[in-house]
Amino acid sequence: MCWWATSKDAAPELAALLKQQLQAALPDYMVPAQIVVLARMPQTPNGKLDRKALPAPDWQARRHVEPRTAQERQLAAIWCELLGLERVGIDDDFFELGGHSLLLTRLVSRIREDFGLDLPIHTLFDYPSVGALAAQLEHAPAADDGLQLDFMNDLLEELEQAE
Repeated sequence: MCWWATSKDAAPELAALLKQQLQAALPDYMVPAQIVVLARMPQTPNGKLDRKALPAPDWQARRHVEPRTAQERQLAAIWCELLGLERVGIDDDFFELGGHSLLLTRLVSRIREDFGLDLPIHTLFDYPSVGALAAQLEHAPAADDGLQLDFMNDLLEELEQAE
């Protein structure tokens, strides 16, 4: 999150320019998910920045495109639950909506549970929107819980034999 003070007329252009420059200079994880442009920074009575008076970002301000397929609807529902949002569109970016590494691991786990697919975490970095990720689910390998169980059983047998 980033706040910037300027005239109201220049707000959208300034936010876009600032975000573009930050993306060119910083790694993705350091670029603010949203930039809020204000006419004036709020101040406390003694002239310091009043952080409590800063406005909350409007995460739903962008153009919203409803999920079209069953997979997109299911992914959007998972994102809403994990991110605490009322709705998520197919073009919404997981990280721009407030997603982070801990939520990412929960997302991978939910995809495994709900879709029965093993999805590498890097896939979510490459396809961070609901629509793009739904298209990639067709190529994801099915989760093989039996293989993991066999591996664990073999490992336990080896440990018992070593004793």
